Amino acid sequence: GMGNNRRRNLLFRLGAFFLLAGIFWAAYWLLFVRYYETTDDAYVGGNIVQVTPQITGTVVAINADETSLAREGEPLIRLDDTDALMALEQAKAELAESLRHASQLFERAAQIRALAASRETELVRAQEDNARRQASLADGSLSEEEARHAAHGVKMAEANLVAARHELGAALAAVHGITPDRHPTVERTKARLREAYLAWQRTVIPTPVTGHVAKRSVQVGQRVNPGTPLMSVVPLDQLWVDANFKEDQVVHLRIGQPVSLTA
Repeated sequence: GMGNNRRRNLLFRLGAFFLLAGIFWAAYWLLFVRYYETTDDAYVGGNIVQVTPQITGTVVAINADETSLAREGEPLIRLDDTDALMALEQAKAELAESLRHASQLFERAAQIRALAASRETELVRAQEDNARRQASLADGSLSEEEARHAAHGVKMAEANLVAARHELGAALAAVHGITPDRHPTVERTKARLREAYLAWQRTVIPTPVTGHVAKRSVQVGQRVNPGTPLMSVVPLDQLWVDANFKEDQVVHLRIGQPVSLTA
């Protein structure tokens, strides 16, 4: 009767709806879906840059907390710099002292050079005096003793000149081919000053990259050693996604294809 007709009509409409839906889905799959591969098995990855000290020290300040943004070069952690400053001042004093000592060596060489020149003049004078006295001895106007004394004076002057020249050689060996600021002792104290300055600079630990602070384990008052991990910095402009696809999906993937990500 009428009830059967209504049921038949409803079933026909439902069947038509499912048939249309199937046709639409088939068309959608053919035109769009079959060209896409999707996966939920994916994880965000990124560089995790560790912040570590280069010297041993006690932490006195921490300028960043978990998740806070730190810009490259900004001081993240400060270590107590009292000892480092004292060592730096001492290295400065040592350099000044070594420079003064090197300058004295050059001054001494100049003095001995002048002394050697003076001894040469004395020798010439002694030789002239001796020549005169030997002539006077020959004509009988001078005693042999005075002539011997003059000859002895020449020998003394010669010995003094030899000694001065040896002394000059030793003094020049200490300064030959260099200037006071290039003396080996000065170079050594310069190197020590550079080391002391570096150690003082390293009491401030800067951010190696711009990023967000993570895994902060350091506390104020903590004694840290070189290489101790204090915290990490994650640069959020260097992230990637590790997406895992099945083997039959990988067949359709190519380098350079556009990707949509939903987090």
